Amino acid sequence: MSFFLGIDTSNYTTSAAVFDGSGGENVGRLLDVPAGALGLRQSEALFQHVKHLPGLLHQLKERGLLRDIAAVAASTRPRAVEGSYMPCFLAGEGQGRALADAMDVPFVPVSHQQGHLAAAAWSAGRMDLLDRPFLAWHLSGGTTELLLVSPEEGNLRAEKLGGTSDLSAGQLIDRTGQRLGLAFPAGKALEALYPAEGARAVFPVKLTDFTFSLSGMENQVKGLLERGGTPAEAARFTLDTLIDIILRTTRAAMADHPGLPVLCSGGVASNAQLREVLSRDCGALFAQPRYATDNAMGAAILAFRCGRGAAA
Repeated sequence: MSFFLGIDTSNYTTSAAVFDGSGGENVGRLLDVPAGALGLRQSEALFQHVKHLPGLLHQLKERGLLRDIAAVAASTRPRAVEGSYMPCFLAGEGQGRALADAMDVPFVPVSHQQGHLAAAAWSAGRMDLLDRPFLAWHLSGGTTELLLVSPEEGNLRAEKLGGTSDLSAGQLIDRTGQRLGLAFPAGKALEALYPAEGARAVFPVKLTDFTFSLSGMENQVKGLLERGGTPAEAARFTLDTLIDIILRTTRAAMADHPGLPVLCSGGVASNAQLREVLSRDCGALFAQPRYATDNAMGAAILAFRCGRGAAA
């Protein structure tokens, strides 16, 4: 049996994965972010990736999975568009290219976003989506984009239809979390504060042609807390507002592209409240929570899809 290796060195997670054509395994490690900080400089992220990646590859070797490698893929940039670049991806790309050359197998460059989409489709049990057009959300700390996705030579072509024009969903969550003294990234902690009961609390974000702005929500959350609002109320207000605008945007896109399924990927897509609303109201499909956050499984899947032809 052949294995396909994937590597992803995103802004906040180092990960490596193998895929055998039907299943696989991902190992990863969050980067260390100082308490109270909202992220890392690229130089520090790159340094941590260089330190962490050999240990993760060794974990795969110890499990007997780093053998019979037929192709290697690595995320080389955030998105497959002109000018998309972040230095942190150099760690994974450099080691991926070196491994591919050493093993004399194809190297498959992919984008971080393409990996998210592939991992989401596979973990949702819908690998068939990768061979047909579909709508997708990439919801993370750095990206909030609504996409029209189609297959392209074993990989994926993602055309941006809309999304946020400023703050990403993950940035809003993390900035709310910082105000509440929560650790970064704040998604899981903010979700834990979300009250089980109570009325929805939504700020009416304006939607124009699938595009919206979240920057005004920062002041709204600040004002709520200054008026004596509780952390639970701030969590509900933030998450309900995000869910509302994502739901409205999804409905508009489905009306404009009838019949296309909707797939949700990215760390914010692991939120339980969002998953419940979009799956119920739009029939949206979601990555399993562990594959919604940054991981290398999507890169390994794309190594399988693209590397088969290159190795033939």
